[in-house]
Amino acid sequence: MAGHIQDRWYKTETDANGKATRVKTDRHGTGMRYRARYVGPDGTEKSKSFPDRQKRLAEKWLTLIAADMSGGTYVDPRAGRTTFRQFAERWLSAQTTDLTTQINTETRLRLHAFPRIGSRPLDSFRPSHIQELVKALEDSPVEGSYARIIYANVRSVLSAAVDDGLLSRNPCGAKSVRPPAAESVRVVPWLPEQVLAVRAALPERYQAMNDAGAGCGLRQGEIIGLAEDDALDFGTGTVHVVRQVKLIRGKAVFAPPKGNKERDVPLPGSVAQALRGHMDAFKPVAVTLPWKKPDGPLVTKRLLFTNTAGGIVWRSNFNIQEWKPAIAAAGLIPEPDPGEPYDSAREHGMHALRHFYASVLLDAGENIKAVSEYLGHADPAMTLRVYAHLMPSSRERARRAIDKALHPDQEAA
Repeated sequence: MAGHIQDRWYKTETDANGKATRVKTDRHGTGMRYRARYVGPDGTEKSKSFPDRQKRLAEKWLTLIAADMSGGTYVDPRAGRTTFRQFAERWLSAQTTDLTTQINTETRLRLHAFPRIGSRPLDSFRPSHIQELVKALEDSPVEGSYARIIYANVRSVLSAAVDDGLLSRNPCGAKSVRPPAAESVRVVPWLPEQVLAVRAALPERYQAMNDAGAGCGLRQGEIIGLAEDDALDFGTGTVHVVRQVKLIRGKAVFAPPKGNKERDVPLPGSVAQALRGHMDAFKPVAVTLPWKKPDGPLVTKRLLFTNTAGGIVWRSNFNIQEWKPAIAAAGLIPEPDPGEPYDSAREHGMHALRHFYASVLLDAGENIKAVSEYLGHADPAMTLRVYAHLMPSSRERARRAIDKALHPDQEAA
């Protein structure tokens, strides 16, 4: 047993004859009687008080403390009283990830985790508390995929608490805990005629944005960030994807592509022709924005796509004022009644052009690794998860191959 137990109701005094005598203290009969004391790994004394008739419980507590210290699972009781919110806010302030990622993580924790588990002390967490959080997320209006991201953020905070010695183990790691269920939604790519119909319905100055999305698989922010300075190599037929335009707390900045993955994408002749025609009709405009964060160094690029005032294309304005009317004209969403807004159409956002691009390449037999590189995905496995159902079936090829090998003189049935 580590440490010792102090009985605060009695003290030992030495009388005139040198004999030790046990006498009552001023605290006798009041308050907590026993104080279990030990020296922690940091060299400071820790203690916990117990009531009368609970000396054995105090001894058991010290024994458990000693076992935790020898087993490497010790957590300072006072540190463990730190709440989830207190620790999460400190953890967020120390993050070195992309600023947008930090802001999004803080928003998810503030809106969805803090109201439910923010006031809970770290040392009180049990797997059942995480199960309750998962159930609450699944019962809330948030989508399953978004709920899984919230859960992942909570798990990261608790993992950091374990690393800092404030929690002995992460309750998210228990076998009884599972992440929120995510609905499986299959991508249904647009048909070529739908892509062309949307293009025709867009204002002329934005039509080539449609070509860059459908013909090169660029994300919306990457299209808006295309610059005459360094994006297009008409000689080799290549698009250099080196930046995007993104919003951080409402301020536009230049930033690397998602995941900091610069890439080169084949530039089809038809897209090259469309971009040349666009640049003839709407000259590139020099736009200056901070790099990566609102107070970052200023960078100037001659952007291919700008709004009617010669500034950046604000995606929120573009999506409402230009994109939704175009997809409504193409018959992808209904026309709203006078004075009413357009329906929500997440599956028909500009990202649908990337889905079209991937589906065309896969249908043409392009290998999944190349498609993944062109799309700027983290790895081919991610591309497979999203687009595997669009890959041509191998069953017919298998039947033909066997028939040809076994019965070369017969036509395939």
